[in-house]
Formats: sequence, structure tokens, C-alpha cells
Amino acid sequence: MSRLLIDFRIAVLSLVEHRRRAFFLGLAIASVTALFVLLSGLSAGIRHTLVDTATTLSTGHLNVGGFFKVTPGQVGPVVTGYEDVLKKVKETFPEMDFAVQRGRGWGKIVSDKGSIQAGIAGIDIDAEPDFQGVLDIKSGSLHDLAQPNTILIFAEQAKKLDLKVGDAITISAQTTRGVANTIDCRVVAVAADIGLLSQWNVFIPNESMRALYQLRADVTGAIQIHVKPRYVENLAPLAARLRADLEKAGYRVMEPDPRPFWMKFQSLAREEWTGQKLDVTTWEDELSFMMWTLKALQGISVVLMVILLAIVVTGIMNTLWIAIRERTREIGTLRAIGMQRGSVLRMFLFEAALLGIMGSVSGVLLGVLTAALVNAARVHVPLSVQLFLMSDTLRISVEPPAVVFAIVLITVVTALAALYPALRAARLKPVNAMSHFG
Repeated sequence: MSRLLIDFRIAVLSLVEHRRRAFFLGLAIASVTALFVLLSGLSAGIRHTLVDTATTLSTGHLNVGGFFKVTPGQVGPVVTGYEDVLKKVKETFPEMDFAVQRGRGWGKIVSDKGSIQAGIAGIDIDAEPDFQGVLDIKSGSLHDLAQPNTILIFAEQAKKLDLKVGDAITISAQTTRGVANTIDCRVVAVAADIGLLSQWNVFIPNESMRALYQLRADVTGAIQIHVKPRYVENLAPLAARLRADLEKAGYRVMEPDPRPFWMKFQSLAREEWTGQKLDVTTWEDELSFMMWTLKALQGISVVLMVILLAIVVTGIMNTLWIAIRERTREIGTLRAIGMQRGSVLRMFLFEAALLGIMGSVSGVLLGVLTAALVNAARVHVPLSVQLFLMSDTLRISVEPPAVVFAIVLITVVTALAALYPALRAARLKPVNAMSHFG
């Protein structure tokens, strides 16, 4: 133990003696660590924004959706007798925090100045207090959506259709029996755009949804289940168990299909069955068409980190080669007074490890501070970026596991980069090293 302490002390004194070189090398390590923290924080921020926004606007953490076929080729996105399904879920799924039921549909929104195709979501606004938390209402009142034949639209839709609060529009859609139907609605709220989810979604009361599609009161589009926070990151096993529980209860359940519900109509229309089938999905399934952006960002982050780590490794090795050349006589003197090869090796590894720890910790602090400043500044992002961030501001979420991983990774990489030069230094013969000049 005393030898280790001596080697460690010599390493510390060496860093102090060559503090200018240590400073610049530590600065490079800190910069790489800070960038690593910011990149991982950006990925986490996008994911959290997706979860918070999407699981309030269009999907639950888990969804018990359904498809009803009057004939083999005619598919409707509905769940019949949803109260009984919800009751069974409550009985067998203790991980559930709460659940809401939403209507699902697709139709044509027509105003005096134009029309658009949009997804139509039925909602009971009084039963969803969190809904307003993710929306920025530009005009009107969200609470008025509790009135029959009302509609909430988004800013870009209002611009295309030349609509404002109080204007009337017509919604046209095909019922599950293939019959065209229309209803007239009054615009009661216009919300700020929040990315792709607001490009083709509108919200109307569930009663109006049922009137449009001529559905009974016990029919809905999907039961959106919100789980307790500690289960959010482990949804796949919960979805599998929920499928099994519903099958045991006598319901016909579809095989797992990691696609949003609207992508399944074509394949379901080719299947020879009629009646009701339930479909259990996660929020990632329902947003799989958007998850590529997060995966692409994570891939770019990995590539950048590999490049930066390669630069750091090269810098450390070159710096240590220079240090060993400059300290050859010092190494020879230490060997001559009794320092063993293992001690020389440890001394250089200690130096590199200390540089790695100090640099990575400094980089983490810099990254966390930068993330806090960015979040506090609420940096506005352009519309093209909002489409994928699901927010008009940049959000960086620095998570403790990512911080610990960054420190450990950078420190280990730094120490490993020093291993070969340290081995070469340990192999120097004392006589040759002491007689070295230059």
C-alpha cells in the first residue's frame, strides 16, 4: 500500500510540475466530456418531450385499441363494450396510474376557404386535466371543448383553412359501415403547433365523435393507459402480460405489431375474420414513424463520440510520448534508486487516470451548467426542428446515469490510452535512461 501511495504522490507532483501540459490535455478531455453530456442530454430531452407530449395528446404509455370488422374487408378502429375492457384492465393491471378513453377516426375538415384531411380524436376534456399542460392555447378556451359539436384545431390548420374561434366547419367521414356522414362543429380553441402531432390532428368531444361515426355509447377508439412513473421505461413486458390477461378474460387479441394503428388497416382488410379484436400497443409502437429521428440523433452522437475519443486517445499517447522523452533521465534516476518497473508503469497510469478524472468531472460540470443555461434561456428552434422535437424550445435533460457513465468512460479510455507509453517507459534500462540527452 505504501508503494502505491508513493507512486500516486509522484504522479501528482509530476502533474503539478508539468501543469501547463496537463492543463491543455485536461481541457481537451473536459471538452469531450461536456459534449458527450450535452449530446446524451439532448437525446434524453427529445425522448422525454416525446413521452410527455405524445402520451398526453395521442397515445397512452400502453393502449388497448381495437378493430371491428362488419365484413372481412371493412375495418373500423373501435373498441366495443369498452367499459368491461377497462374494468378488466383495472382488476389485473396494478401498474396502471390512470386511464382515459379516446375516439379514433380520419376525415375531411371543410371550411369556407378550403379543406384538409386530418386525424380526428374524440376526447372528454373534463376527464383529462393534464391535456392543457402540453398545449399553448393561442385563442379560445379549452374548457369549451366539453360542449357538443365543438372542435380544437392548431395554428397551421387555422391558417390553411382561414379559421378563428367561433367559426363553423364541417367534418366529413365514413362510418364503420362504409356510409358517409357529416357533422358541423364550432371552433372553440386554437392551439400553437407542437410538431408532427399537430399537423394532422384535431380534437372533438367524444359525443360528437360517436355522432359522426354513428357509434353506440359503449364504443370508443382506444383505452389509453398511463402507468406509474417507475414502469415507463419497461413497457414491453407489461404489454405482453396485458395481452395474456385479456385473452384469459375471453377477448380476441391481435399479435404484437409495432406499428401505429392507422398503418394496420390494409393488412387487416386482407384477413378473413369478422367481429372485434383488441390490439395492445406501447407509445413507441404508436409513434414508430417518428422514432427514427431519435435513433438518428443517437447514432450521430455515437459517431461523434468515437471520433472525439479517438482524438483524445491520440493526444494522450502523443503527449505521454513527449513526456517520457523529456523525463527519460528522471525515469532512469528513479529506477537507479530502486523504483521497480511496476512502479514506473503505475506512476504514468496514475497521471493519466488523474487527468481523466479531473478532466471528465470538469467536463460534466461544464455540460450540466451549459444544459441548465440552455433550458433557462428557452432557446427557440425553427419550425422544421419543432416537427421532430414536439416542442418550440430546446430541452436538454442531463440524467445521473449518463453523468456517471461519462466520467467512467472518459477516465477508463484515458488510462488505457496511457498504457502502451507507460509500458515503454517502464522498460527503459536505468543506465541508458540516465545517460540520455535531449
